[in-house]
Amino acid sequence: MQTPSRRRPALRSKVGLLVVAPLFAAFVACAKGDPAAATDSLSATSTAAEEAAEEAGRPALALPVMAEEARDGDLVLRVTTTGQVRSDAVVRLRAEVSGTVAQLMVRPGQSVTKGQLLARLDEYPFDLSVRDAQASSDEAEQRFLESFVPESVVTGRGPTPEQRKALMNKAGLVGARLRLERAKYEQDRASIRSPVNGTVDAIDIAAGEKVSAGQALLTVVDTRNLRIEAQVLEHDLPLVRVGGEASISSAGALGRVLRGRVDALLPLVDSVTRAGRAIVRVQGDGTLRPGMYADVQLEATRLPGRRMVPSRSVIERDGRPLVFVVKDGRAQWTYIVPGRTNGVDTELLPDSATGQVPVNPGDQIITEGHLTLTHDAPVRVTAPRETGESTRGGKAPRDRASNRRQ
Repeated sequence: MQTPSRRRPALRSKVGLLVVAPLFAAFVACAKGDPAAATDSLSATSTAAEEAAEEAGRPALALPVMAEEARDGDLVLRVTTTGQVRSDAVVRLRAEVSGTVAQLMVRPGQSVTKGQLLARLDEYPFDLSVRDAQASSDEAEQRFLESFVPESVVTGRGPTPEQRKALMNKAGLVGARLRLERAKYEQDRASIRSPVNGTVDAIDIAAGEKVSAGQALLTVVDTRNLRIEAQVLEHDLPLVRVGGEASISSAGALGRVLRGRVDALLPLVDSVTRAGRAIVRVQGDGTLRPGMYADVQLEATRLPGRRMVPSRSVIERDGRPLVFVVKDGRAQWTYIVPGRTNGVDTELLPDSATGQVPVNPGDQIITEGHLTLTHDAPVRVTAPRETGESTRGGKAPRDRASNRRQ
């Protein structure tokens, strides 16, 4: 590691001038026979010297920077591509029964849970239908009992199962019970509930509106369980494996990188684009929305046991790559030999002269605020901004035109 020497000639020159100039003035005053002027000059000399000493001992202003730790781990090389975000469930609710909308409990954009009541039709007609069906069922049951109970009391024997079934049909009890069950079913369907956890996307009805069976009511979108259909060029398909990691970012959520998994590789390759499709599953956090296009990095190769620093920490000075390491509150630049990178992490190779990697695991590597730093500049590490789940806080590079192996 080569570091520049610390130079402070300007400060020493300033102190010298502040001290020498009053001394010279005092000498001239004494030569002219003016002891009062000489005393004043000596007093000014002492004051200037004290101020210069105080200025020299004052600590320099520490510049705020952001840093991340160097680490040992697996460097994952990726195939970079794009894909469209889709939801596992976009449910367009339709009326199963006819009726009048009595109440709407939600509004567009509202989050709902599975089973939550969204809207309700006027319940009174359905209550009437249930009571009417119940009365018909009771009458039929009465006729059924009257058809065999007197005879059973006399003979002491009840009807056989076959006779019982025939008497129930004759009394109309079977049909009456079916009508009662249907009435209760329709009564239950008068309350429209969400079938999934999600967000209300659209409401196509209003309170007081009459709706018919099959009419569109609301749309609920599951924004938690998402999938991305990523395009993968045919020569990259053998590198992608099911179960591999995926990093997802989007222009609609700058600075946020979500983690997903390759769920499937679809068998067909488009004859025009020469690309296949990889299905990536990801848990949404509110930043990704169905319909968005997202940048996706699919795991292609894993290089184990590498010393890594954030890629954005690597800069060049005089044509040589280096990173700034925070030591004792100062930024020490350290020349490095970078290896392969995935755009987020860069591996460090041993120095050819010493055979050692000049950066150790746990060293604080400056990632922001380092572009104009000088060696040994006083710095103050600040807390990182909130960027959600990310790959070491970095944003995946984008390449919308084609896939790229990094």
